[in-house]
Amino acid sequence: MTSALRPAVSGTTTEEPSAAVEAGKYRPVSTHLAIAPPVSVVIPAMNEAENLPYVFKTLPSWIHEVVLVDGNSTDGTVEVARGLWPDVKVVPQRGRGKGDALISGFEACTGDIIVMVDADGSADGHEILSYVSALVSGADFAKGSRFANGGGTDDMTPVRKLGNRALCAVVNRKFGARYTDLCYGYNAFWRHCLDKIDLDCTGFEVETLMNIRVVKAGLRVQEIPSHEYLRIHGTSNLRAVRDGLRVLKVILKERSNRRALRRRPHGTMLSVRRGEAS
Repeated sequence: MTSALRPAVSGTTTEEPSAAVEAGKYRPVSTHLAIAPPVSVVIPAMNEAENLPYVFKTLPSWIHEVVLVDGNSTDGTVEVARGLWPDVKVVPQRGRGKGDALISGFEACTGDIIVMVDADGSADGHEILSYVSALVSGADFAKGSRFANGGGTDDMTPVRKLGNRALCAVVNRKFGARYTDLCYGYNAFWRHCLDKIDLDCTGFEVETLMNIRVVKAGLRVQEIPSHEYLRIHGTSNLRAVRDGLRVLKVILKERSNRRALRRRPHGTMLSVRRGEAS
């Protein structure tokens, strides 16, 4: 069921960004100026045909491409996507799991910036502007946060919230991060980051792995306050205990890895947009 607080679907911006400005130097994006590098949006989906209309209607018209990774859907997900966005690039998923789907989607992207968006309608595509603005302003990785000042969630049980907080605290302590949220899938980053984080997991823990490895690689991270809405149709494949244990396993594995941490002299976190650095 749609949340009562979900913003109404409105027309997308008509501003068209340039793929390159002044020999590759991009200017910050704002509501008045939309000049940015080409942006690829990756949407992993499996039987999300009923949710895609909302997802696609909130995507800005100026994005470079939409990459839909289809997990062998049987409900017409691919056909619906093509009807909503004729130029959508459909990538058949090779294996199983969200991590596997995202890795396949990233490989198919041609944009300089990659944005991860869930297909269940819980993310507002209009927020992409804030993510891209953070990246062209100097960040390497724009990390969505439901708990930064200005963010929120309609879709987290007390148990999941407690687990997320505990796991986030462990990552902050063990890896020198300053995150306010850990297990959230709405993120954006420059394409070159993929060479530094070397993703190699298949499940929901992929977001945690990314968050840890960007810190270990010394990349500049900026949190973006984001509001997570209720899934519109269907049920989630997320299982709190099972996936929480997988996240913990990733944290422990990364901690035991002896690769040197390449940190910046004053830390890797930039200020939280519209809020305070955590």
